[in-house]
Amino acid sequence: MENIKGEDLKEIPTLANVPADQLDWLLDHATLVEIPTGEYIFKKGDPIDKMQIVLKGSADIKIEQKGDFKLIGTIKEKEITGILPYSRATTATGYAEAKTDCEVLQISKSCLRAMSLLHYELTEALVHKMTSRTRKFTQLNEQQEKMMSLGKLSAGLAHELNNPASAMTRSAKELKKQLGHVPEKFKRLMTMRATTDEVEIINDILFKKIANQGVCSLSLIQRSDLEDDMEEWLDDHGVEDAYNLLETLIDFDFTIEDIEEIYEAANENNFPSAIEWIENVLTTEKLVREIQDAAERISGIVQSVKGYSHMDRAQESQEADIHIGINNTITLLNHKIKQKKIEIHKNFDQAIPHPKIMIGEMNQVWTNLIDNAIDAVDNKGIISITTRAENKYVVVEIADNGTGISEEHLTKIFDPFFTTKAVVSGTGLGLDVTYRIISQHNGRISVDSVKGKTTFTIHLPLN
Repeated sequence: MENIKGEDLKEIPTLANVPADQLDWLLDHATLVEIPTGEYIFKKGDPIDKMQIVLKGSADIKIEQKGDFKLIGTIKEKEITGILPYSRATTATGYAEAKTDCEVLQISKSCLRAMSLLHYELTEALVHKMTSRTRKFTQLNEQQEKMMSLGKLSAGLAHELNNPASAMTRSAKELKKQLGHVPEKFKRLMTMRATTDEVEIINDILFKKIANQGVCSLSLIQRSDLEDDMEEWLDDHGVEDAYNLLETLIDFDFTIEDIEEIYEAANENNFPSAIEWIENVLTTEKLVREIQDAAERISGIVQSVKGYSHMDRAQESQEADIHIGINNTITLLNHKIKQKKIEIHKNFDQAIPHPKIMIGEMNQVWTNLIDNAIDAVDNKGIISITTRAENKYVVVEIADNGTGISEEHLTKIFDPFFTTKAVVSGTGLGLDVTYRIISQHNGRISVDSVKGKTTFTIHLPLN
C-alpha cells in the first residue's frame, strides 16, 4: 500500500474529518485486497469479522430466495461496509458481487477494540456511519415490506371490487333493456278493464311477494318440476312465450295457486297482459336489488380499507378492538381465501379488553401472519384465529393446518431476508417487520410448528 496514504482516506466522506495520524494508524492495520469483476466481497454465511473500505469499484448486494437472487442495494466507491465498532452482526445474510474490478481495504475485527481505545475521532466517525447505516437499512426494510403488502392488497382489492362493479354494470344494462319494453306493456295494461277490487287483489299478491324478499327455497328438482307445471299452465291460459316469465316468477316464490288467483281477478282476456306486467315489475325490482347489493358490497370493501389503513385517525397508540383489524384484513385477503377454498375459523372472545396499539402497524402484523398462513395451507385448508385474555395480556393465536415449518428454519424465520418463498412471492421481511412491530408494543411473538399445524402466538400488554 505504498501508493496509499492516510490523507488519501479523507476523500471518503465518512473519514473526511478524522485526523491524519489516526488514518495512518488505520492503514498500518489494513490489508489491500483486489477483487475481480464477478467475484464476491462477501457471501451469505461468511462471518462478519472485517471492516471493508471500497477504494475503487462497486458491488451489487443481493439476497437469495429459493435459488433466485434479488438485488437490494449497491456498495459504491468510497463506501464502508462490513463490521463497525460496537456492531453485533455476526454472519452475512446476502452477497456483495463486484460489478467492476474492486480494491478493498480490510481491517480485522480484532483491531476495532484498540481503535476505540486509542482513536476517538476515528471511532466516532465509524459509529456515526453504523447508526446511519442501521437507520437507512431499517427504512429500506420497512419500505420494501410495505410495498410488498401494498401489492398484495392492491391485487386483492382489484379482484374484490371487480366482481360487484361488473355485477352493477351487467344489472344496469339489463335494467335499461327491461325499461325499453315498458311502453308496449303499459299500452296493453291500459286496455284492461278491471274493477278496483280486482286491482287490489293483484296488487296485494305482487307486493306481498316483493316484501318477502323473493328468496326461493326450492331444491333444484322441485324448481325444475314447478317450471314445467307453470309453463304448461300459462300456455294453456293464453300467455305467449311463457318460458321467458318463469325464472322471475319462481325467484319471487310464485306458485300455480298464486297465478290462478291473478287469473280469476284479471279474467281470461286481461290475464296475459297482467302477468306480463307483474313479471316486468318483479324483474325491475330484482335488477335494482342487484345494483344495490353490489353498491353495498363496494361500500363495505371501502370501509374495510379505511379501517385497515386507519386513514381517518391519527397514527398514534390508542385503545382499539383488535377484532376489527383482523376482520378488515380477512376482507382484503378474501380473494386468496376464496381461490383456495380455505375455511376461516374465528374463535373470538369479544369480551376481552382493548389493548393500546398503533392500529395501522398492527394491521400490517395481521396481514403478514394471515397471508403466510394462506400460502402455507393446501386447497380447502383451515386457518383458525383465536383471541383471549391471559393475565395482563391480550393473546392472539393464528394457526394453520399446512405442512409446518422445519426445525432447521424455525429458529431463522424472524431474521431479516429469511424466507422459504420464491423471490416473486416474498421479501423475507414480513416476519422481521412483524417481530419489530410487536416489540415496539412491548409484546412478544412465538411460533410452534409440527407437521399439520403451525401456530403463531402474540401477546400484547394491556397496560
